[in-house]
This record gives sequence, structure tokens and C-alpha cells, in this order.
Amino acid sequence: MAGGFCFYVAEITEKSGQEGHDNIAAAKAFVQQLAEEERMLIILQRQLYDGNWLAMLTDLRNRLEGKPYIFKLANRIQDDIARIEKLRAFEEKYAVNLADFVESPASP
Repeated sequence: MAGGFCFYVAEITEKSGQEGHDNIAAAKAFVQQLAEEERMLIILQRQLYDGNWLAMLTDLRNRLEGKPYIFKLANRIQDDIARIEKLRAFEEKYAVNLADFVESPASP
């Protein structure tokens, strides 16, 4: 993960100069203030949906509508949808992938 993160950071800063540095700083600050539920959504999005917010949102909405769905997120789907929309909007605004800034929990 650390090596991949360094490569990603170098790629952003190389492509966008100061804007890339500003976006990375904004992403780090944003991730530090996230609730545990939001961090977990980022991890699940990366691990279960190959980093695709839209696939995750579709899956959750399908579950709410009683359609076939892929994975369960307990009983807080509406809250998770709102969290995902917040996280996704931040990524779009700053052109970053929050998964690069959140560590996965260690395996037992």
C-alpha cells in the first residue's frame, strides 16, 4: 500500500503541479476528520466494488427496492448512501481517490 500510495502521489503532482499538492493535502485533511463508518465505506468500495462508487450505490439502492443485491451493510443503507455521495463528491472536486489515503484494517 505505501509503495502504491507514493506512486499515486508522484503521478498526481507530476501531472498537476501545485494543484496536485493542494489536492493531496485536502484529501489527507478530509480523511482525518471522517467518521469510522465513512472510512469503512471507502475500504468496502475499494475491496468489493473495485473502487467504483456508482456500483456500490446501485447495489445499496437495489437492496432498498428489494431487487437483487451483492452485499449487506447492516440496517443503515440510507445513511450509507448519504455518506457515499459526500465521499464521492469530495473525490470529484479534488480529483483524488480517498482509498489511497485510508488504510485497510489489519487481518487477524
